[in-house]
Amino acid sequence: MRASVRRPRLLAVASLAIAALALTACDKGEGVREEGAASQPAEPSQAPAPDKPATTPDGTPASKAPGQKGTGGTGTGKGGSRASAPAAPADPNAPENRVPCTADNTRITAAPVSRPLNHMLLTITNTGSKMCDLKGYPIVKFEGAQSVPPVMEATKPQAVTSLAPGKEGYAGVILSAGDGSGGEGRTAQSLEIGFQGSDKMAEAALQAKGVHIDDSLRVTYWVTTVEDALS
Repeated sequence: MRASVRRPRLLAVASLAIAALALTACDKGEGVREEGAASQPAEPSQAPAPDKPATTPDGTPASKAPGQKGTGGTGTGKGGSRASAPAAPADPNAPENRVPCTADNTRITAAPVSRPLNHMLLTITNTGSKMCDLKGYPIVKFEGAQSVPPVMEATKPQAVTSLAPGKEGYAGVILSAGDGSGGEGRTAQSLEIGFQGSDKMAEAALQAKGVHIDDSLRVTYWVTTVEDALS
């Protein structure tokens, strides 16, 4: 009778001990999972968003805010400003860069020619540094002359003759009439040349024996070729 009474008591004590162990296991996070529940895959971690550039209160990127030096661009100087382009060379043909041909910026020679007869060629050279314009015709003044010879209007060019530095222009002078219609004439030993719009004369040396002139003395306009001056 006593043995049958003790067995139920032992079973009860054992059951309490098992229950206590089960509670202890649950408290340590070792509880039994429900069977049949599908394990959920872990969600992939998301990449952190890229940092946004700092901006000023008005929304302008801080790297371009006023007062700061730019880091980009190809310019030179502060703030990446571009270097100024070199100035274009001045146009020597522009009106503002031209000057009149005068006794101060030219050299003149005078030489008789064999053909046509009784003619002389004036050659003028631009000795200046700028383009110069030969206006009109040469004012020819021989030694002892009381007046200057008239111009032959048929020789007038369509445009003013202009000389670049170092270049030459020409004019022809008819010294005398071959048929004697110009009078007795005389020999001149010196010659001066004047320019339209200027009072200064330039000396043009003559050959040692001088040149014979008479009343038929005439000149051409300043032209660009020898052929035009002697035609």
